[in-house]
Amino acid sequence: MNSNTSRLHQAGVSLWLDNITRGMLKNGKLERYIHDLSITGLTSNPTIFDNAVASTNEYDEAILQKVKAGRSGEALFFELAIEDLSQAAQLFRPVFDLTNGIDGWISLEVSPLLAYDADASIQAAVSLHKKADQPNLFIKIPGTPQGLPAIEQAIFAGVPVNVTLLFSAEQYLAASQAYLRGIERRIAAGLDPDVRSVASIFISRWDKATMGKVLPALQNTLGIAVAQRTNALYRDLLNSDQMLRVMNLGAQPQRLLWASTGTKDPHASDILYIRSLVAPYTINTMPEETLLAFADHGEMETSLSAEKNKSDQVLEDFKKAGIDYDQLAEQLQKDGAAAFVNSWKNLLATIEAKSTIIS
Repeated sequence: MNSNTSRLHQAGVSLWLDNITRGMLKNGKLERYIHDLSITGLTSNPTIFDNAVASTNEYDEAILQKVKAGRSGEALFFELAIEDLSQAAQLFRPVFDLTNGIDGWISLEVSPLLAYDADASIQAAVSLHKKADQPNLFIKIPGTPQGLPAIEQAIFAGVPVNVTLLFSAEQYLAASQAYLRGIERRIAAGLDPDVRSVASIFISRWDKATMGKVLPALQNTLGIAVAQRTNALYRDLLNSDQMLRVMNLGAQPQRLLWASTGTKDPHASDILYIRSLVAPYTINTMPEETLLAFADHGEMETSLSAEKNKSDQVLEDFKKAGIDYDQLAEQLQKDGAAAFVNSWKNLLATIEAKSTIIS
């Protein structure tokens, strides 16, 4: 067991891998990460699958077989993804059972084309969760304004949700309220309120978006300040009357997840967003190279809960530098949704091209 990743896990942070490929399932790499590096879950997105399918021949045989069976496009992709994620779900099932469903999850995203279509997102979430038939599978739904009703309805329908594409504390709070509305509706309907969820806050893109626009002293501080602000709201919500009431009836709190934690600035530490985002009962989902870097030379800074008062000053400094926090949060969410749409289109184009070549 690696001492660096083990210490981070013991500090109360769940370490999830932000990657999945068929190769790492076949060659035992994911299993080694679980046993050696304290990995207790993983996330996927269209970009991850696009890279996995396009850059290797690991999926060629499966694509050929599915084409022969009449599959194509999105239907073919989701069959591939569910096959991979179902294997991963089984690898994480022991930790899922050991933690009573707190940890040990994997995630599958609905089509990014549905980011602004609540009704279609709900239908896709329910359908994908049923097809996968894995108790430790989150369905990813974007936390866009149009996605919030889909989050609430999916939770009410009993579908575990990973709320993705959240960038600010305020976007997180809106997503958490959508989750709680779904839970409260289940309670009112006499249904089991124990439907799990995580809220994914994207961190490094704040610093990438402001790179070169602020003084060097402010560079690579905005993402961490946003995390500090969000963690403070998270802790307040965990202790709120609203949360305690639903917990009294059997619900579990939505967990906070740090996403986009690979360092974008080549001059900054490659473990910046791991060592700086230490907070109990949170998740850090990290790219493979970031995980390995932390295993090699990881260190932890002060817990985020001890830093919550610093975020206001940092945000004020950025405001003085001409960076509008709310406006940038909205733009980052739109850009994130657009980037996933591009990856999705590239992925489907790659599958179509491979289907033609190998069939």
